[in-house]
Formats: sequence, C-alpha cells, structure tokens
Amino acid sequence: MTLKVGLVGTGWFSKMHGELLAAEEGIEVAAVCGTSKEKANQLASAFDDARGYATITDMLDSRRLDAVYICVPPFAHGEVELALAERGIPFLVEKPLGLDMQTPLAVLQAVRSKQLITSVGYHFRYMDSVARAKQLLENRVVGMALGHWMGGMPEVSWWRKQEGSGGQIVEQTTHIFDLLRHLLGEVTEVYAAYAQRVIHTKHEQVSVPDVGTVTLKLQSGAVANISNACMLSGGGHTGLTVYTDECNLELTHGGLVETQGEHRREYANVSNPYVNELRAFFHAVRTQDTSAILSTYEDACRTQQVTVAANESAQSGLPVRLEPLSI
Repeated sequence: MTLKVGLVGTGWFSKMHGELLAAEEGIEVAAVCGTSKEKANQLASAFDDARGYATITDMLDSRRLDAVYICVPPFAHGEVELALAERGIPFLVEKPLGLDMQTPLAVLQAVRSKQLITSVGYHFRYMDSVARAKQLLENRVVGMALGHWMGGMPEVSWWRKQEGSGGQIVEQTTHIFDLLRHLLGEVTEVYAAYAQRVIHTKHEQVSVPDVGTVTLKLQSGAVANISNACMLSGGGHTGLTVYTDECNLELTHGGLVETQGEHRREYANVSNPYVNELRAFFHAVRTQDTSAILSTYEDACRTQQVTVAANESAQSGLPVRLEPLSI
C-alpha cells in the first residue's frame, strides 16, 4: 500500500524531506501546506499529483493523509500539531518544538491522549557513528562532555529575532543537547551565560545573542559544557566530545574518532541519517512498531526543556534545576 504524506512548510527543509520521501518506494507526497497557496503550489509542483493548500484545515479536509511532515520555524508550532493529533494522523516534526515549553506540553498532552505515533527530527541520533558511540560507552564511566556549534547567522529574518527562533541554543545547538541526552542520560541542572557582541551592529532587528555557553549537571554525576556562536564569518564546526575512564569519543557530522592512549580509531558515517529517520518513522506508521524511532515527541520535550532552561538561566543569571515534565 502506498502511503500518502503531506508536507507543512515550503522552505529548504520541506523540499529536502519531500525529495527523500518521493524517492522512497511506497510513499507519495500528496499535499503541501504553506503560508500562502502560491508558495504551497510551487513546492507541490515538484511532486506528481501533489496539491497545494494555504491552511492545515484545508489540506486535511481535502486529502486523506497517512502521515505529515512538519517543517516550520519555531514560532509557528502548535496549530498544525494539534490539528493532526485531533484527527489521529502520525507526524514527524522538525526540531525545535517551539519557543518555550507551553506549546510543546499542550501538544504532548494531545499526543498522549491519542497514543499517536510521532517522530522529531533529531537526525544526529540516526548517524552510524552515534550507534557505535553508544556501544563504546557501555560499562564505561563518563566524567564529562564538551559540545559546540560554531557558525554564522542563518540568512532568514525570523532567525535573528529571539521571538522568532528562540536563539541559537534553542534553534540550532539543540542538536548537541539532544545528542548529549541520547548518549549520557538526563540533565538535572543548567547554568548559562550569553553575550551579544557584533551581529546586532551588522544586521537590523537582531535580538539573539552572538555567543553562549551552558554548564550542565547530569543525573549520572557527570558534567558537561555546550557552547555556541553565530557570529563567525567563515566556516563553522559542530561536535560533541565525551571523556571516559578508558577513552575519548569525538563525534562530528563526519563520524566518530575513538582515542585510547596512543591508539586512534575512526568510524565514518556512511548511511544518510535523514533516510534512516524516515524509514524508522514509516515502519512505525505501517506496523505500529515504534521501536526504531529514536526520538519521539515526548522524548524531544525533554531536550526542549533543557534548552528553554538555558535561556531562563542566561536571563536570570542563576542556575535552573530541571523537574520531571508535568502536563
């Protein structure tokens, strides 16, 4: 049976996901929802028999969909997820889940009530190197981890506004916070400091910080630091290094480097993590077996909680303790 899928959002990520979906056997991109019908029709034209819509209600009323991909900016979350949950339609949503915790917790409640199949686009979890890192960390004592996301400012107007993106910690560096949780367990406390240095002098209406650093305590007893910058003019770099009693593991987009004394071993990423993520989600949609989904909506809410707490700490100047999610 061919699964009919809708896309919400008409930006680069929707196009990328749409192309991967269209290339997958047994999946058809059937509908696109955008901020205007014109934008939706433009993206829909890239897929056979797909139609464009200006609202989520119009799309869902007009097309029978088996699943939906949501690729919208942080400020635009909520309405789409709640509409899909109400109709019991599984969805994969790109990170982050929102600007704060209010919208994600409302969506989580709806998802739980319907026992809905969900996936969140933390594709780092689906890298070959991350699966290998989890194996290498078994029975080893982690002392600390250092993560970073260093780059420039994305050239979209909503990103440079705190009320649009939530800032770099929430919008980009969330991948590193999520990877930390996936490999090392839950965070119990955060302390953050941000600074605005130069980008507000080079671009108009900039309210996001240029740089930030977050110290974290983990439930295991380990500690971590994750830092970021969006003020760089050249190339960037992202990664997470884990320090254990036996070895160091350095994870980047390219793969994993394991260092043990003078010995160094490299594990390259071979498969496409977006495809791995896609197949895990649609296996669940077809079979109801969700075991291959590595980031459900509920799990992603915990990553969202950490990044939102970092913003709160940077604003108050005080550490923030994380409590269990309550809805």
